[in-house]
Amino acid sequence: MHFALSVFNQSRSTVIRLIMAGIFLVIIAQLINLQLVSGKYKELAMNNAVYPKVKYPDRGIIYDRKGKAILNNTIMYDLEVTPNQIKGVDTAYLCQLLEIDTTEFKKRIVTSILKNGRYRPSIFEDLLPPLVHARLEENIYKFPGFSLVERPVRTYPFQAAAHIMGYIGEADSNIIKRSNNFYRLGDFVGRSGLEQNYERILMGKRGVEYMIKDNKNRLVGKYENGIYDTAAIAGRNLRTYIDVEVQQLAEKLMSNKVGAVVAIEPKTGGIIAMTSGPHFDPNLLTGPDKQKNFNKLFLDVSSPLLNRAIKGQYPPGSTYKPLGALVALDEGVITSASGIGCNGAYYGCRRPVKCTEHWSGHAANLRLAIAWSCNSFFSNAFRLTIDNNKYGNAREGLTRWHDYLSRFDLGHRTGIDLPSEDGGNVPDTAAYDKEYRGSWNSCTMVTIGIGQDKLLATPLQMANAVCIVANKGYFYTPHFVEKIDGETGKDTLLNKYRRKNEVLTHISDADYETVISGMQDVVDVGTARVARIPGINVCAKTGTAENYRMIDGRRTKLKDNSMFVCFAPRENPKIAIAVVVENAGFGATWAGPIAALLMEKYLNDTLRTERLKEVERVSGANLMPGWLVREQYKADSIRAWNWFKSTNDSSAIKKLMERPVPRYVPEPEKKAKPKPAKPVPAVVKLNTDAIIPERPTIKNSRT
Repeated sequence: MHFALSVFNQSRSTVIRLIMAGIFLVIIAQLINLQLVSGKYKELAMNNAVYPKVKYPDRGIIYDRKGKAILNNTIMYDLEVTPNQIKGVDTAYLCQLLEIDTTEFKKRIVTSILKNGRYRPSIFEDLLPPLVHARLEENIYKFPGFSLVERPVRTYPFQAAAHIMGYIGEADSNIIKRSNNFYRLGDFVGRSGLEQNYERILMGKRGVEYMIKDNKNRLVGKYENGIYDTAAIAGRNLRTYIDVEVQQLAEKLMSNKVGAVVAIEPKTGGIIAMTSGPHFDPNLLTGPDKQKNFNKLFLDVSSPLLNRAIKGQYPPGSTYKPLGALVALDEGVITSASGIGCNGAYYGCRRPVKCTEHWSGHAANLRLAIAWSCNSFFSNAFRLTIDNNKYGNAREGLTRWHDYLSRFDLGHRTGIDLPSEDGGNVPDTAAYDKEYRGSWNSCTMVTIGIGQDKLLATPLQMANAVCIVANKGYFYTPHFVEKIDGETGKDTLLNKYRRKNEVLTHISDADYETVISGMQDVVDVGTARVARIPGINVCAKTGTAENYRMIDGRRTKLKDNSMFVCFAPRENPKIAIAVVVENAGFGATWAGPIAALLMEKYLNDTLRTERLKEVERVSGANLMPGWLVREQYKADSIRAWNWFKSTNDSSAIKKLMERPVPRYVPEPEKKAKPKPAKPVPAVVKLNTDAIIPERPTIKNSRT
């Protein structure tokens, strides 16, 4: 019995020893893990004692063609918060410094946690005003969990090119997700314009500076003398074709107007200037008031944020006629000597197509028809193109015509280095089959011959099409950036803009010369004499496009859009321009003078003294459409009512009721003044059919 108990006690002692040894081994293993393997507690200790201060790089600068910085960088500060580090913060005092209430404070903390977790820093308030930053800098040690972070922000010394440059904003969850977490909350990214398109070039690379914190959360020095720090690498600069002085002039001329201007260098496709009216100062979308300013611009029914140069889709009107002439010439349905009898209308279809010219002989040949913008001639030329005998039917003719327009880079996006471009519209057989159930002919869409019907183009497309005419058949895809600083073989962004597109070089030089001569006649003796520049041969085409809009549920005819396209000099084109001014009447009334001033400024690098009065006249004219006031009132009313329904706050409605209810009164149409009759060449026959003699040898002498 005694022996059995002894064995039992000995066995129990062994078990206890084994258990103690096992516990000891576990402790040793955990100590080894904590000391040598796991970095968890080291990380926690680091988080308590070391603050990783993010160093945001300077974004690349964008320069104009003369080396002037269109935008630059300055330094502001963000207030960041790391929620798990907030301990003993005097919330009331912090709210006083930031001029917010405690409810807003709690809301921001919750938002930070939801967006970025408790252990990662988030922006609590960005782009602090200088006075607020100064107050916080003196007291930041009182607010554990909060820190000030430098932020390079954009500044625009010329207050110009807002639609081109775009703006930067904080990366949201969608941007972060699309970047596979390359971006993180707090990063600023390009949200529109060149800032967005060239983001990877401009952004640079973040750096980190590790700082030691004391027991009061104050930064007292570098951790390990900065050996773990990484430097921020500045973004690379962009060199553009923009002439910022021409850009400023374009924006001044488009003040209080709706429309767009695009100026391109034909030989390179480089964009010299682009503006959309109404425009705005890009400095409004940087700094502490950027969100308030953005909201104001966003709610404006005149859509100042919309870049109409690439998104406005307009019937090109008579600015299409040089293109239609080239198509008809190349198809062989007209020649330079073709003419038509016109005394104010084209009667080849059931509905007459009216013409502003009534004097006999204004369309005696192609050059005259272009110079005097004869609707009858170009309506007939379009029908001859569609009904071309070699195709046998209008369906094949329209398909062939559609192919020509596509080669003029119409009906699809040009591929400009800006996001969100629209492609316009060139109608095809499917469009007319759908509307007319397959029963249509050339008379159905005869007004395409004068740039109307379903034909739509953006101002950029119109300017690019004129470049093709000026270059006699080729173009380079329109773009702003000429080169990137430090460009390497890996930088392929610009490759497509350096490729020559020879789309219509098969059209003969003789045909181009005929059309170009007619466009010079437009300026020398025709409808655009306002665009003459001493010593420079300017080629142009005016346009007056019908303009409709739904107002109060009714399709309402508004004042015509004023359209103009041109290039100069004729002998060596250096600039091509398209101008659209909505609700402004004839092309030569407003769009023409704007283009003429821009051409002179760019080609001569100055304006004649006597032309400065014209700048003031045009820029001082308020051509904002009358319907905007009523549409703004309606939009404000809807927002006020929705606000009342969601909050039961009627203050917005009461404020609106204090304003008079605006009514839209259509502007009376102004009749064109009759022009004196011109002499008719004796050799020209006048009838309602096109005269199609055999092609003569084209001479450059003026008709």
